Amino acid sequence: MADLSVRGLTKHFGAVHAVSELSFEAPAGVITGFLGPNGAGKTTTLRMALGLVTPTAGTALIGGRRYADLPHPRRTVGAVLEATGLHPGRTGRDHLRILAGPARAASSRIDEVIDLVQLSESADRRIRGYSLGMRQRLGLAGALLGDPEVLILDEPANGLDPAGMAWLRGLLRELSGRGRAIVVSSHVLSEVAQTVDQVVIVDRGRLRYAGSLDGLGDSLESAFLELTAAD
Repeated sequence: MADLSVRGLTKHFGAVHAVSELSFEAPAGVITGFLGPNGAGKTTTLRMALGLVTPTAGTALIGGRRYADLPHPRRTVGAVLEATGLHPGRTGRDHLRILAGPARAASSRIDEVIDLVQLSESADRRIRGYSLGMRQRLGLAGALLGDPEVLILDEPANGLDPAGMAWLRGLLRELSGRGRAIVVSSHVLSEVAQTVDQVVIVDRGRLRYAGSLDGLGDSLESAFLELTAAD
């Protein structure tokens, strides 16, 4: 199974140093929480990992390769960065049919992921009628179409009710138990504490902590606030 390895990753937008010499590992079979305040560089880091932003320096490797060098990227990594880009006039099932081609996914896989994210009753409704939580589920279904070895998820619990959060937690646990490397970026620290195996905390583009939850003491929130407090 593949992993995500970030090594000396740096991105400058003019005078703004969005990410500075960031290094961490997200191993296979492990759920990694990727945490930081707004503007910490999390989204830029994830976009560099997915080949959407070119690093100023350093590398982000998925299974030992840059995203651009993956022979079948959608079978190696699935990502949900935001619940947008969904045509409101299409049904959820039609949206997945369009994604199935690049993912080289069989039509039977569409039904599988619809069941997996619990959208069976809504798959043939138009997306304009979907709640935010349903859009999140549809985005996750799209990421899973290629049965990827690595999942990169930005705020996957956004819009989910408590039952939905518990379902997502169980699904991520099941997927990591099958050897998937999972990276979850979130501001909901209480949910992160119940879900992940290790955390990576960044602030102002720099690494503040990378390691197990146990290494942060009894409270993830307290440790996070201390590590990201203004100097």
